[in-house]
Amino acid sequence: MAAPKLIKPTESELEILQILWEKGVATVREVHERLAVTKDVGYTTTLKLMQIMNEKGIVKRDDSMRTHIYQAAVNKEKTQKHLLNKMIDNLFGGSSTQLVIQALGDDNHKTSQEEIDTIQALLDNLKKQ
Repeated sequence: MAAPKLIKPTESELEILQILWEKGVATVREVHERLAVTKDVGYTTTLKLMQIMNEKGIVKRDDSMRTHIYQAAVNKEKTQKHLLNKMIDNLFGGSSTQLVIQALGDDNHKTSQEEIDTIQALLDNLKKQ
């Protein structure tokens, strides 16, 4: 059996996936309305992107009714892990330490105390292994 093809969504496709992961299922209109809150995008552009994503196997489309319903066909966690590993390899020379230093040292993104506590618990668990 062949290995599953790795999905490499574009930035725009990732924005659509985020909405579908959050909502579960959505129409093109619902996705478009969410996108339009943060960016200037036409309805037909959203429609075309979602059609392309369906052809690529990134989303599934239920066209049994007049209004097509879309849902993500790729797992959120697996997609995040794949893209993160790719970023660590390509941007940080394979160093997850450099990624963490960059992420936590960034003044533009304040890390909450709850996030720090979660990170500390993860580090404590890693030290025990």
